[in-house]
Amino acid sequence: MDRLTYLNNGNAAYINSLYEAYQHNPDSIEVDWQHFFEGFDFGAVQADSNASFNGVTAAVAAVAPDKEINVLKLIDGYRSRGHLFAKTNPVRERRQHLPGKNLETFGLNDTDLDKVFNAGVEVGLRATTLREIRQLLEETYCGPIGVEYKYIGSPDKIKWFQDKMESVKNKADFSLDEKKRILHKLNQAVVFEAFLQIKFLGQKRFSLEGGETLIPALDLLVEKGAGAGVEEFVIGMGHRGRLNVLANIMGKPYKEIFEEFQGKTKDHESTFSGDVKYHLGYSNDIVTPEGRKVHLSVCANPSHLEAVNAVVEGIARSKADSRYDGDHSKIVPILLHGDASIAGQGIVYEVLQMENLAGFRTGGTIHLVINNQVGFTTDFKDARSSIYCTDLAKMVSAPVFHVNGDDAEALAFVIGLAFDYRQTFHGDVFIDILCYRKYGHNESDEPRFTQPLLYKSIDSHPNSKEIYVQKLIAEKTIPKEYAVEMEAAFRAELQSYLDEAKIEEKIEETKPPFLAAWQGLRKASDSDFNDSPETAISEDALVEIGNRITTLPTGKIFLKKTEKVFDSRRKMVTDTKVFDWAMGELLAYGSLLMEGHLVRLTGEDVKRGTFSHRHAVARVIDTDEEYVPLNNLGVRAKFEIYNSLLSEYGVMGFEYGYASANPTALVVWEAQYGDFLNTGQVIIDQYIVSAEAKWKMANGLVMLLPHGYEGAGPEHTSARIERFMTLCANNNMQLVNCTTPANFFHALRRQLHRDFRIPLVVFAPKSLLRNPLCVSPIDEFTKGKFRELIDDPYVNSTQVKRVLFCSGKIYYDLFQRRQENDRTDVAIVRIEQLYPTPFDQMQKVKEKYSSATEFIWVQEEPENMGAWPYLCRKLRNNNMDLAVIARGEASSPATGFAKLHAEEQMEIINRSFERIIK
Repeated sequence: MDRLTYLNNGNAAYINSLYEAYQHNPDSIEVDWQHFFEGFDFGAVQADSNASFNGVTAAVAAVAPDKEINVLKLIDGYRSRGHLFAKTNPVRERRQHLPGKNLETFGLNDTDLDKVFNAGVEVGLRATTLREIRQLLEETYCGPIGVEYKYIGSPDKIKWFQDKMESVKNKADFSLDEKKRILHKLNQAVVFEAFLQIKFLGQKRFSLEGGETLIPALDLLVEKGAGAGVEEFVIGMGHRGRLNVLANIMGKPYKEIFEEFQGKTKDHESTFSGDVKYHLGYSNDIVTPEGRKVHLSVCANPSHLEAVNAVVEGIARSKADSRYDGDHSKIVPILLHGDASIAGQGIVYEVLQMENLAGFRTGGTIHLVINNQVGFTTDFKDARSSIYCTDLAKMVSAPVFHVNGDDAEALAFVIGLAFDYRQTFHGDVFIDILCYRKYGHNESDEPRFTQPLLYKSIDSHPNSKEIYVQKLIAEKTIPKEYAVEMEAAFRAELQSYLDEAKIEEKIEETKPPFLAAWQGLRKASDSDFNDSPETAISEDALVEIGNRITTLPTGKIFLKKTEKVFDSRRKMVTDTKVFDWAMGELLAYGSLLMEGHLVRLTGEDVKRGTFSHRHAVARVIDTDEEYVPLNNLGVRAKFEIYNSLLSEYGVMGFEYGYASANPTALVVWEAQYGDFLNTGQVIIDQYIVSAEAKWKMANGLVMLLPHGYEGAGPEHTSARIERFMTLCANNNMQLVNCTTPANFFHALRRQLHRDFRIPLVVFAPKSLLRNPLCVSPIDEFTKGKFRELIDDPYVNSTQVKRVLFCSGKIYYDLFQRRQENDRTDVAIVRIEQLYPTPFDQMQKVKEKYSSATEFIWVQEEPENMGAWPYLCRKLRNNNMDLAVIARGEASSPATGFAKLHAEEQMEIINRSFERIIK
């Protein structure tokens, strides 16, 4: 335990009792106190002989114990609160914080400065004067670097920080070559932005000007990481400074960036819409100055600044699992935040809560905050209530460095320390780079509308390169001409690339991110959805899987209800040969595992299933041990299933990222209820729906969204089918609302049995999980494939007068009513795949029922929701001429009153069979 935690006892008697114990038996007290009293004895001997300590003569022979305690309090005060007084803000005066750091705050005064205190041992100085102790603390904690770490609960981590920082006073001793490298990258960062400002005046680029020290810091991080065995860095960031990072860290060719500024496009496909240059991602293999190869990826990100955070973490976890056998030291996620967005966007909190969760940990993330002190046009005083934008880091006891963004060496030192912390303790670490924004939110904005005083200071402020050059000249590291020549040479290089970009008409195709993992896969086309591939498995394989996943190990005690579930499932395999929904799902996973595919399933309560139907994990009741039947198939492929934190936005984004980096895995995210996906709508809109059109990023994520009108109220009914269908175009995703376990089985297997990947959204059932009619015989698994449309097998087409098209659970309500009334004149046709909609198959059905006079779409959702608005729009110009039966238009998806729900449902069923549609 850190001995300074004892200071609140605040009395000499306590110290004396420890000292007496030390004199009697040194081993009876903690090691830190042993060192303290060793120094105390040493100090007393030296003081008696009027000796000197580190060149300073002792003023007194002994110091009262209470004064020693006060000096320890001073040391603790600097460690705990020194960051509040650090010189970290380059363009503003810091806010005043009380109490301050004056000696009187700690019960000391100027007369104590030259007294020798044994407390010096606490900061590695042995016994020495208060003056020297305070000077070390000032330089360590109140210079250009402020550090928050004392709230960390681990004494080992606290001591690690103190040893690392106090021993060097938070200053790095960079070599001549290292300083020249920092200057080189800083020169690239500053000159690149200035060049763009001149050559492309008025164009948005969201420049890094004011925070250019980020570039040499990232450069050092990549170099240091590569030297420590890191093979990949995955970077997520908003638009601020993205072009500079792409050019000067990622190695994206300057000519290519200039072509983008000129509006040149590489692809004129109708389905590829592209995106603005400061949203684009990029990946590249680079070679560090020391000759080490390392792979870098910057993920594409929309203007939802922090949305990429979860995606980056998912990618890092996926690659660690698939490429590095779970060794997180080989791949490091880096997240660059804005000061306003990190404090104000909830996704940061959700992702941070994943830090130590088994299903989502990535070995620690390095967070860098480009703290412009302005959010869009909002001053920081209006952007948060906390002192720092990084205060949420304390939630997971992550340390925070606050660094003056003008000091290139300070930031380079800190980022190296942050990397060491991450690799040592496998946790998140934050660096708050206090800088500024030279222009407004973008280059055409006028920041003086809202921050006139701040920008008066910024206008006269030298840039970080100028500051660093003056420092190097003053210390005689470089001559003045060195920096001038460096700048001129780089400007000339940029001009040559710009000249080439202006001349060349034909430009090379940029390789998309994660290219290696996606070799052999292609873009989907319209013809791919006319017919699904064969996805049946042999009966022998099905029986083997079924037997294994329905057998609980002997000698372990499970809940009686669990045993009953497994017994009933085993009978499906051995006796009835008929399978329910849960078995259809588990058989799909098992078959893919047998074929060598990783299967990953996450979400709230997925182990048992929200509706207690899945039971993919059985828990031993007297040990809490988990038994996962799907991991006992005798194959190497792994079934990973994790109950997630209560998050849609973060977890959905994480799983999207996971699927991005491993297209050979079946990655499934399940919402507790489909209604809750609205809290993750950003991921749906910006990634799942449109990433391929914007960034050529394909993805095979499966989303299970429980949907169905069961009288559960407006928040537990609708997965908002209408929203998804509104977003459907160009084969960007698949929407299915299956009515049989076998069709669900084939839908899951189909994801990995085609040579392309697009997201799959499953509007999963609730009541059908236990509906005795919702079962599939074994031959529907051992023969055939996914059926986009299921025609009615129970009627004679020549007798049918009315055809009801429907999707999902309402089929069974319609089917039961027809059976009850013995209606042979009504056919019920199921549309299992809502998008891409099987219009050709629907047309063939209409032609088949040539005697029918009514063709009706029936849905449970209100008329302005569900699939109908999309179908109405798509069918208005053809000869399908569908009428509709649905709930009336509504602003809420469902009623909260059970009686009203039943009446509405009954009306739909009645109209479907009794009312003539006009």
